[in-house]
Amino acid sequence: MTTVTADDVEQAARRIGTHVRATPVLALEAGAFGTPGPLTLKLELLQHAGSFKPRGAFNRVLAATVPAAGMVAASGGNHGVAVAHVARALGHRAEIFVPAVSAPAKVDRIGALGAEVTVGGAVYQDAQDAATARAEETGALLVHPYDHPLVVAGQGTMARELDTQVPGFDTVLVAVGGGGLIAGVAAWFGDRVKIVSVEPATIPAMYEARRAGRPVTVAVSGLAADSLGANAVGAVPFAVAAPFVDDAVLVSDDDIRDTQRALWASVRLMAEPGGAAALAAIRSGAYAPAPGERVVVVVCGGNVDPGSV
Repeated sequence: MTTVTADDVEQAARRIGTHVRATPVLALEAGAFGTPGPLTLKLELLQHAGSFKPRGAFNRVLAATVPAAGMVAASGGNHGVAVAHVARALGHRAEIFVPAVSAPAKVDRIGALGAEVTVGGAVYQDAQDAATARAEETGALLVHPYDHPLVVAGQGTMARELDTQVPGFDTVLVAVGGGGLIAGVAAWFGDRVKIVSVEPATIPAMYEARRAGRPVTVAVSGLAADSLGANAVGAVPFAVAAPFVDDAVLVSDDDIRDTQRALWASVRLMAEPGGAAALAAIRSGAYAPAPGERVVVVVCGGNVDPGSV
């Protein structure tokens, strides 16, 4: 079984430290967004490239030898933007395969960062299959968005950072697509905090994996399919996260959209659907904190056209 430990996260933090931002946290007033106790937002939407993804991408690339063919990746959008950012920062070529469901704002940003963009099918898994084939054909470094130990360790640096910013909190809510971020959180915190997975009801990959005891394939649709659209949790993330994820909840597209609007109305944050999903669990009651429970919600992405919200 593949494991990623807190030591791996420490090594990742040293490796990527000069390349990523320490994103801020926002401590909110009592009762904010309907919580009975303290609520803090971890603002990963303010990371380079608009999401947490550069953490894992930088760790994967900096730990490898990048061939002349450069890098190739598949992405619904955010990982592609991150890999394009990493490639530009480090001087490498990058080709990104995206599915047809990717948001135009994300696809445009990938191209603006200098990467070649190819539409690789209808949904994320189609794009991943195309990217894997291209890497085998050209010898380029395949930078998987979540199913790699170095990527998981890189995402775990968010949790390491959070640990110093909000000491002693009780619970962290994390949106899940392929599982890289929640696995990084689990690698760092273990059982020291309660870890809650949040997914759209239309893409219940972690929810069903926990029920089955292994990753299973689910249908993919809905508002957040471009960022949380993996049809199964990765084998590596599931192995790392499963022992420590305490709960998995589902939210509707309507709850996600309402939460996007509430984030803008209340704190002037423009989050994408996947970025708002974790907070939607609080607002909808899918996760109900106990009185006094100190909750952190990761707002993990902000690559969205404001006119779409």
